[in-house]
Amino acid sequence: MSSFGAFPAELETERLRLRRWRPADAEEYRGLWAERDPRALRRIDADGRPTVEEIRGWLADNPLAAEPGLGLLPIERRDNGEFIGYCGLIVGRASFDEPEIAYELAQRAHGHGFATEAARAVVEAAANTGRQRLWATVRDWNAASFRVLEKVDFYRSDRVTPDPERGDTI
Repeated sequence: MSSFGAFPAELETERLRLRRWRPADAEEYRGLWAERDPRALRRIDADGRPTVEEIRGWLADNPLAAEPGLGLLPIERRDNGEFIGYCGLIVGRASFDEPEIAYELAQRAHGHGFATEAARAVVEAAANTGRQRLWATVRDWNAASFRVLEKVDFYRSDRVTPDPERGDTI
């Protein structure tokens, strides 16, 4: 395995702060699950799981919610401290050396450029760790995510995993 610098536990942009997870984030994080498109893989199930308490446990066990050296960071607005989502790097369908960027924002935060701003900060932080390539996995119906990725200089690959039920993964 290659040697990379540590992915930072905190990042700041003009309008956003990406920071470590806190157990108090569990309710807002679960709120993201509740808003997800019905075609998304990870959603709140018929039994109401994951619960806020289960999520609080995840955050306590692994506050960066990713592989050591990578991480998903909650995003909050600097002007008012409001939790609006998360952004960071995960192994996902990629690798530790070439991880995936992942982000999700609450619907109330859509359309303000927050995802692009957070993604730019994460891409820069990844470059500072020594990584030269990042990946992203997006369902074909998620036009907003494709726009964010284009704005941070990702390009669409020819890799497609067909999924007639949830939408193809690009």
